[in-house]
Amino acid sequence: MQGWEHLPTDRAALIVGYHGRPIAYDLCMLTVSMYERLGYLPHGIIHQAALELPVMGRMNQSLGFVAGDGPSLGEAVARGEHILVQPGGTREGCRSARHRYEVNWGGRMGYLRLALQYGLPIVPVVSRGVDDGYIGLNDGYSLGKKLNAPGGLPVWFGVGPLGLWPLSPPFPVRITQFFGAPIEMDPGIDPSDRAALRPIHDRVTGTIQDLLDEANR
Repeated sequence: MQGWEHLPTDRAALIVGYHGRPIAYDLCMLTVSMYERLGYLPHGIIHQAALELPVMGRMNQSLGFVAGDGPSLGEAVARGEHILVQPGGTREGCRSARHRYEVNWGGRMGYLRLALQYGLPIVPVVSRGVDDGYIGLNDGYSLGKKLNAPGGLPVWFGVGPLGLWPLSPPFPVRITQFFGAPIEMDPGIDPSDRAALRPIHDRVTGTIQDLLDEANR
């Protein structure tokens, strides 16, 4: 892990990461490292309903997940605990091998509204090695849309050393994580003004792409 010093220790931050394929294994590793260093798991964001399920809800809470539409997020920020998001989601994580280490968040700028709402600096994070575990065969996000897959799930096919994902483990790769310097936002920006958010979005995605390029150079 490189750049750990960029992560604030006296306040909460919004850690914004690139989504490797097909699952963000590196960010799972990051949560363990943060638990060892900070004593708590960073809080990934899920829907409030997922926290209210009889069994899964308790498990999600124990893993540190918070709801973007519930009070748990504000409570975590008030305790000074970091929030973790991957705006690219399956759009980034479930692509073909033609697109590796390429930021693709589209017009998703909800993470900026979240940062403005709670006054959080944005800390970018990327990892080297995360797109090398499987060879992607198709654009799973687009295929899932075409097939009307339930819950907006991707329909992705990837190949590992023993066959198709998820039946095959990934190819053995070394994963190294890189933090970038925090990006502060002007608190006077209107969160509903997409035109005002666009330059910041471009700056954040550009920073993520630069970090990826440097990490893989």
